[in-house]
Amino acid sequence: MSSESKEDAVFKALANARRRQMLDALKAAPLTTGALCERFPEMDRCTVMQHLKVLEDAGLVIPKREGRERWNHLNALPIQAIHDRWISRYAGHAMNVLSALKGELEG
Repeated sequence: MSSESKEDAVFKALANARRRQMLDALKAAPLTTGALCERFPEMDRCTVMQHLKVLEDAGLVIPKREGRERWNHLNALPIQAIHDRWISRYAGHAMNVLSALKGELEG
């Protein structure tokens, strides 16, 4: 998979509010699929699993089997890569523009 298609998968995964909420739930500690289902009672287990599959395909969730349980671990590295590639560059540009504007206003 090319780095561009990996980024597309991450953006697709993050585009859904429910999936972002699931990632937020995994920030503190890994959760079993059953525990995620309990946190999102408005979704049935099949829907939770579909969302987890999208997150897993994007590399944002790493599942680990322990006996009959599937533990879902957050992997924030793809989000860091998106930040480094896109957000930090644009934020740096915005800060330069604001700094230049401040200089003009003060000068």
